[in-house]
Amino acid sequence: MTKVTAQLSVSLDGCYAGPRHDGAGDWMGSAESRGFFRVTRWVIDAMAWRERLGFAGGEQDTNSRIVAETFEAAGAYVMGRRMADGGEVPWGDEPPFRAPVFVVTHRPRETLVRQGGTSFTYVTDGVAAAVERARAVTNGRNVAVAGGGELVRQVLKAGLLDELELHIVPVVLGTGMRLLDEGLGLDGWEGIELTPTRVVPTPQVTHIRYAVGGRVPLVLDDRGSGGGPARVGVAEGE
Repeated sequence: MTKVTAQLSVSLDGCYAGPRHDGAGDWMGSAESRGFFRVTRWVIDAMAWRERLGFAGGEQDTNSRIVAETFEAAGAYVMGRRMADGGEVPWGDEPPFRAPVFVVTHRPRETLVRQGGTSFTYVTDGVAAAVERARAVTNGRNVAVAGGGELVRQVLKAGLLDELELHIVPVVLGTGMRLLDEGLGLDGWEGIELTPTRVVPTPQVTHIRYAVGGRVPLVLDDRGSGGGPARVGVAEGE
């Protein structure tokens, strides 16, 4: 059965990049890029990633196996415009996706067809429409939400995500672009429940896969009160 999945590398404090770079100057020299490259270092070192980009070398290890597994599971991708624009030149004529990519945007553009089976179709009628168009061409594999983090939040907020895999890197950035923030629209009275289905630790990164549940109300849990007179004592500040 086709699932809508997302995976993202984050720091221990939940950042997928450094502070957002909106000003003049080269993105590669920005604080955003420094944070991004730190949390994705494990990917760049993986043989499966390097082979997909046409590079030599890399480590053939657990992390590489997880990268390969992620590529193999995806039948189509959904991507944000900022990520698509930023990757267009570095990915070159044969991007690593080898499947249809649907780019969520407000600015129309003709479909880009690249070598190796990758195409970029620009969808202007919202994230749900992009997901549905991707689902229609997966041939039974998954719809992979490739990012960036803002798009993953939109899909999670809309209740469209079935599975979220976080690659948690043992570094604290302290500031930066956080995946799980107020952009999810949670108001303090409800939460989005997730169930861990796989945990794979390595020295460089811990991979945690979650099945994504629905929104549920947050309720008062007074089981620690013990009930009876002890409960009254707690309520009275004893």
